[in-house]
Amino acid sequence: MTSKLYKNRFELFFISQLLILFGSLIIPIEFFRETLMPILFLFNIASGIILISKKKIHTWGLIILFCVSLLLLAINIVQQKDDDALSFIGFGVYFLFYATVTVEIIRQVWNAKEVNKNVIVGLMSGYVSLGLIAFFVFSSIELSDPGAFKGLLFQGTDFSGKLDSLLYYSYITVLTIGYGDIVPVTSIAQKAAMFVGLCGQFYIVIITAVVVQKFLAFNDSREKKD
Repeated sequence: MTSKLYKNRFELFFISQLLILFGSLIIPIEFFRETLMPILFLFNIASGIILISKKKIHTWGLIILFCVSLLLLAINIVQQKDDDALSFIGFGVYFLFYATVTVEIIRQVWNAKEVNKNVIVGLMSGYVSLGLIAFFVFSSIELSDPGAFKGLLFQGTDFSGKLDSLLYYSYITVLTIGYGDIVPVTSIAQKAAMFVGLCGQFYIVIITAVVVQKFLAFNDSREKKD
């Protein structure tokens, strides 16, 4: 069972990411945000534990993060209100999780001897993880310095109302599309946006290019054998 889950580790992780990002398209937004989103993040962490399970030290680290996430979820259910301190802790937990898993995904994709469906899905999930890392960075900045990003307030004056806009902005920045509807207006926010944009470009130019080169080399060697 464990070996089968590990074999499909990238698919499990990628599916959980897609559910987090696009589940609200088919489920009422309030119910999704308040009830399903925390559960999906827990499922995402669990699939990340499977993905990184070959490294025991990192696995135990993710298990600890999973337990902290469960504790934060329980506290939020009991309090039934937003708490800035808990939000900071939560963002830190998820940032550490996605940073650790993204590095491991890149390592596994980079070291793959042949490019198959599993590697391609891993490549995509690594790129999606960059957007989620950016989301937690930008959210922490906005939480600590409200108004750091201009264009979020139409979602509402409370912080939770800004999260969808921050998620959108995170991926627009990783993709380097830059529509200009949301703009970083403080120094730290601007530098964070620059860093995220560079990471997105480095991933495409370096990691994706290496995978494509391996794919072409593998196909070329297979054709020569035939």
